[in-house]
Amino acid sequence: MVPEKYLKRVNLSSDVYAICIQHALTTEKQEIMGLLIGEIDEEECISNISACMILHRSDKQPDRVEISPEQLCGASVYAEQLATDLKRPMRVIGWYHSHPHITVWPSHVDIGTQATYQMLDPLFVGVIFSVYQSDPRLKNNQVQLTCFQSLTQGGSKLERREVPLFIEKSPFQLHNLEGIANLSKVLIQEEVECHSIKDNETNDPIARLHNEAFKTLALVHIVSKVSRPMCDDLVERLNATKLRIKELESIKAELLLKRNK
Repeated sequence: MVPEKYLKRVNLSSDVYAICIQHALTTEKQEIMGLLIGEIDEEECISNISACMILHRSDKQPDRVEISPEQLCGASVYAEQLATDLKRPMRVIGWYHSHPHITVWPSHVDIGTQATYQMLDPLFVGVIFSVYQSDPRLKNNQVQLTCFQSLTQGGSKLERREVPLFIEKSPFQLHNLEGIANLSKVLIQEEVECHSIKDNETNDPIARLHNEAFKTLALVHIVSKVSRPMCDDLVERLNATKLRIKELESIKAELLLKRNK
């Protein structure tokens, strides 16, 4: 009998980690979800995550999140495009979602979903970000992270198996910057579609006006709480990069001067 194959380690790029955290913090009322893209060392059973794809939620709930099959196909196409651009064997190798206001540990539904993914790829991995969980002793909110796979015990019982996760320092890659830029666009699209469904369910003009007002409020919230801070962060990153370039140019000039003496 061939033993089951499991991951031994996951290396998560710091820029992907930043995207996932920003995505998870966009809402404290519903779970969010995305897919993780990268490479797997099949012999060593090590996963290297270097990109992600923010998914449009087809169902927004406080305790679960669903995506359409079309988005899974779209993520595979996106991974193939990255593989061509980067000349590396990129593919979808995991998924992430958030747990707002609850512990980071996967639920039985999460473990079951993970088991389904592992039927297609035994080295597929799940990552959970717990956000908006307050600690009364410290009087602040905590962000926690766990990385897991499903493990079959006793022939049928599913349990979680924690996988060691390491965040590797790396500069923001262009494809990940595009991912951050698309975050607000995805959130706005979700709100517009959600309110369009509500409008189709009623012919009452007062109800339509009420729904339109709530849609406007939701869109303003996205711009003020997500888009603007994100733009400010990217501007600061750009300024820091320009400053670092000047420092390196100064060091280069000094070294050239010493060499020519």
